[in-house]
Amino acid sequence: QVQLVESGGGSVQAGGALRLSCAASGHIYSTYSMAWFRQSPGKDREGVAVIDYDGATSYADSVQGRYTISQDNAKNILRLQMNNLKPEDTAAYYCAATRGGRLYGGSRWISSNYNYWGQGTQVTVSS
Repeated sequence: QVQLVESGGGSVQAGGALRLSCAASGHIYSTYSMAWFRQSPGKDREGVAVIDYDGATSYADSVQGRYTISQDNAKNILRLQMNNLKPEDTAAYYCAATRGGRLYGGSRWISSNYNYWGQGTQVTVSS
């Protein structure tokens, strides 16, 4: 079992920045994919960034060039640096992890492919 706890959300003005963290504990698999998803009211949960155990990353077009996903393997922490935030980035942000094994291609963006989820942290961007 893996436990994920997010932190770092908050309220910022457009153009500002926030850094989210996700602390992982429990059984840490040697191979995995981890991701940040977000969900705003009335919308489906969407993936914004993915990182694999070997450091390979992928980003949604909507955040490419503004968000950076990274991991501190020594501390079992997943991070999401969000720069140049826009009002449309407002959402609850969740970190997620697979139960061992990495995901490929389009499967990385499907929320049901992830086995573990954090409780979410709210990000609000005002114009």
